Amino acid sequence: MKARQRRLVFVGLAILGIGTASALALSALKSNISYFFSPSQVMAKEAPRDHVFRLGGLVTEGSVARQTDGLEVSFDVTDNAETVKVIYSGILPDLFSEGTGIVAKGRLGSDGVFYAEEVLAKHDTEYVPPEVASTLKTAHAEGAAEPLATQVSEASD
Repeated sequence: MKARQRRLVFVGLAILGIGTASALALSALKSNISYFFSPSQVMAKEAPRDHVFRLGGLVTEGSVARQTDGLEVSFDVTDNAETVKVIYSGILPDLFSEGTGIVAKGRLGSDGVFYAEEVLAKHDTEYVPPEVASTLKTAHAEGAAEPLATQVSEASD
């Protein structure tokens, strides 16, 4: 082989290696991405049924029900336009309560129930997760909800 042919083979192998590494990295990133959806988007069937995603909104008043085993909890999450039932098995954050903003990570079951793997709650009385605030503002703009400031102040009472 001449020197020029060896260089071409080396360059070809380098491009193939970089392409393979890029494809593997993108595949790994794609499997770890969890998109955010509001209850309205879930009810409109915009959320994937076969992938993990995040669901956010306010916990509906009077919807929290604990099972007899003490670990399984069901509750409703709303953006004041639509509501999605959530089932979570585990210990809820200390700051979890009805009327507060939460973000849950999990999968949507074929029965339309969101099965959460993780539940995150607000960290103080003024905080609403950014995705939840955006969702509530959108619902208010469409006339389906009261203003966000009212919801936040009621949630902190």
